[in-house]
This record gives sequence, structure tokens and C-alpha cells, in this order.
Amino acid sequence: MNQSKYSDPFSQFAAMFQQYKLPGFDVSAILEARRRDVEALAATNQVAFGGMQALRDKQLEILRRTLSELEAIATQFEASSSKPPFNATELVQRALRDGLADMQDIARTTQQTQAEAYALVSKRMEEALKELKASVNRPQT
Repeated sequence: MNQSKYSDPFSQFAAMFQQYKLPGFDVSAILEARRRDVEALAATNQVAFGGMQALRDKQLEILRRTLSELEAIATQFEASSSKPPFNATELVQRALRDGLADMQDIARTTQQTQAEAYALVSKRMEEALKELKASVNRPQT
């Protein structure tokens, strides 16, 4: 299959639409606006994907740390022949404090990713509105 034939769909659409003479329609401007829409969508998807990767990494970090702590506790418990070498209340408090800090980190990462994606989409929407206003104000030929 010839890859170059399908590499730029916007030029294909431009060629197709330019063969028809539609008064009052600037086909190249319309296609350029749609191209920028697609670019904004791609950028938004990259931000969202980066956010998902950051969340995955944070969750893996939490899991590794928790398993490491559990391993250390089990080792201490196994080595002790008498009373457990740790205070259960202190252990629960630390686990709750760490869990809350982890949830805050995840919430912060999620909020930041959503804010970045929203900013990209908002910017493109503002640009599209300006483009629409400019095309409406343009004199018809």
C-alpha cells in the first residue's frame, strides 16, 4: 500500500473541494481550521495519556512501597520470638497518613492533567471562534 497517498488527508480534501466553485466559501481556510482542530485534539490526547502514565507510575510507586513495608514488618515479626517489635496503633496511623498523602498526590496529578487538557481545548475553541467571526466579516466575492 502506498503510504504517501494517505499521509495528508487535508490536501486531498482541499483538492477535491477546490474543483467545485462554491461562492463565499474559502475551502483552504476551512480545511486549515479543521487541521488545527485535529492538531489540538492530538495535543489534548497526548496530555491525557501523559497524565494516565503519571497516575500509573504513582500507583506502582505506592504498591512497591507498601509491599516493601509489609515485607519489613513480616521479617521483624518473624525474627521476634516474643512481643511484636512494632506498635500496632502507630503502624495504622502511619499507614493512614501515607494513604492520605498518596490520594492527595493522585488527585493533584489528575487535576493538573485535566487543567492542561482543558486549556488546550479552550484555546482551540477561542481560535475557532475568531476564525468563524473573521470568515463571517469577510466580504463575499
